Amino acid sequence: MPKKKFVQDLKILRNTRLNERHFILELLVPGPLPEILPGQFVQVLVEDSPSTFLRRPFSVHAIDRDPGIIKLFIQAKGEGTRKLGKLMEGGSLNVIYPLGNSFSLPASDKVLLVGGGCGIAPLLFLAQYLHDHGIVPTILLGFRNKNEIAETEEYSKYGDLLIITDDGSAGEKGLITEHSIFQKEKIGFKHICCCGPDPMMKAVARIAAMHKVHCEASLENMMACGFGVCLCCVTPTDKGNERVCMEGPVFDTRRLKW
Repeated sequence: MPKKKFVQDLKILRNTRLNERHFILELLVPGPLPEILPGQFVQVLVEDSPSTFLRRPFSVHAIDRDPGIIKLFIQAKGEGTRKLGKLMEGGSLNVIYPLGNSFSLPASDKVLLVGGGCGIAPLLFLAQYLHDHGIVPTILLGFRNKNEIAETEEYSKYGDLLIITDDGSAGEKGLITEHSIFQKEKIGFKHICCCGPDPMMKAVARIAAMHKVHCEASLENMMACGFGVCLCCVTPTDKGNERVCMEGPVFDTRRLKW
């Protein structure tokens, strides 16, 4: 049975600028925090933005069950997200949550999390969740350069953190799949979870398939409604077109017709 969805005005506790392009909104839930799983997302209403007609989807970046805080990692890219970046503490944000499915809990403790760009967003919550279940993952994050790096102290709380940048200004140099952790005869993981640009996730999925490693990807398709009505976020799978907002956003990569 589908789990209950909430439409609520959440109080803005903090709006923290991380760098030129990224910020974190911390939102306080009225009453007890409902069950939210890593990989799920929210749809937020952007008010006073004439060109932003639809709600915007954001992965749940992290949660704090007491007192009930949801954190969103956001890139200021268009008018809507730039408007969100200017929200003041003490204000409110209308949110529909929790939406979509979630990452699975691995049977093995040999887990690799791979995030590129804004794709790092759901992986902090996932790392937190795994850590709470006795699993310490390896976390590989890719950025354009050192100025884009964010939240490394937070990720390091829950796993072994590795960094790669396009220009080599921090960590290793190159694309995520060029990291030395992948340049081995056996990569040593039983489960991979990834999120980021499609080309990156496709490349990670190919490596996983080559090494017979279970791989899950959180897709970032364009969404309008967030709950399966508009059908604008469909993706081809082995069962036909499926809605990323309902059957996803997390998919076993073996099922995707990329």
